[in-house]
Amino acid sequence: MAKPVSIEVWNPNGKYRVVSTKPMPGTRWINLLVEQDCRVEICTQKKTILSVEDIIALIGDKCDGVIGQLTEDWGETLFSALSKAGGKAFSNMAVGYNNVDVNAANKYGVAVGNTPGVLTETTAELAASLSLAAARRIVEADEFMRAGLYDGWLPNLYVGNLLKGQTVGVIGAGRIGSAYARMMVEGFKMNLIYFDLYQSTRLEKFVTGMSQFISYGEFLKANGEQPVTWKRASSMDEVLQQADVISLHPILDKTTYHLVNKERLALMKKEAILINCSRGPVIDEVALVEHLKHNPMFRVGLDVFEDEPYMKPGLGDMKNAIVVPHIASASKWTREGMATLAALNVLGKIKGYPVWSDPNRVEPFLNENARPPAAAPSIVNAKALGLPVSKL
Repeated sequence: MAKPVSIEVWNPNGKYRVVSTKPMPGTRWINLLVEQDCRVEICTQKKTILSVEDIIALIGDKCDGVIGQLTEDWGETLFSALSKAGGKAFSNMAVGYNNVDVNAANKYGVAVGNTPGVLTETTAELAASLSLAAARRIVEADEFMRAGLYDGWLPNLYVGNLLKGQTVGVIGAGRIGSAYARMMVEGFKMNLIYFDLYQSTRLEKFVTGMSQFISYGEFLKANGEQPVTWKRASSMDEVLQQADVISLHPILDKTTYHLVNKERLALMKKEAILINCSRGPVIDEVALVEHLKHNPMFRVGLDVFEDEPYMKPGLGDMKNAIVVPHIASASKWTREGMATLAALNVLGKIKGYPVWSDPNRVEPFLNENARPPAAAPSIVNAKALGLPVSKL
């Protein structure tokens, strides 16, 4: 058993005990729990990733619910401990839950929450930022300048790629992929090619217009500019072959593990840009390092990594790679919203509330000027546990 971990306590006499394995942004999430008679215990241990033993120590003998992080291993051991302590709710402060054994949660009757709907624009913005930074070699130029190496303008100094008129490729045109595509099309007048198992009609309408509203393509044409185009590819390989900038937005499962490998990297243009703000293992990182070594004008922007928090050997040495530490959701509004949704997932199960019918429509929970709905925003195993759905 691990030694007791340090905690900060709010509302010590609260009826329900809720544990957060990390301090989270903002205070609204704390206040919402306290208002509903919860004792909130926040782990303040100076440790980036808590072990299973650490979390068991936090859960203790009585715990009604836990708010956790995607770096934690929520499997049989932790769900058994939580259930033994009387807990019925766990929520990741994340949209993904690859770190959670949902079958184990079902076995012990624990509701598993996540936080979709609040990360869309923020994640898409970072993917767009990485795209622009890679295209214009901003990080390389910044390091050059800071090193005191700049001694005057030169015609060939850090020449990059112009995005206007090029083709942006999106693999996975869900909410985040579509938001990214709109930013690149409207912001940089790029043409679009996308691959998804399902047709993204809303995205297509945005580009060319098939409704009463004027499309972006029509807007450009009306102003004397070349209209942008879109194409739904028949395969992912078609996107990789044709696009100048490719952003990955698939889910992570057995079919998407190492989706981008040595063979698929070879399909891409020599000066292509690859962006990943989805899940690290969709790229074979070893193959990527070799590709970057042999193709100096090929560039990548990565927010996630195959063996996070580690990078494969050599990746950090590549000048044609931009690497950032999983910050796609790191805007103040989004992170505070994630904390709020995670807390309300746990609170909803404790109070016996139904599950919100649309987990992507989270605005009512994030409105600070009104009380949140009496519902759990997003419970991924609600159906397996037979939980009622809100009629609101």
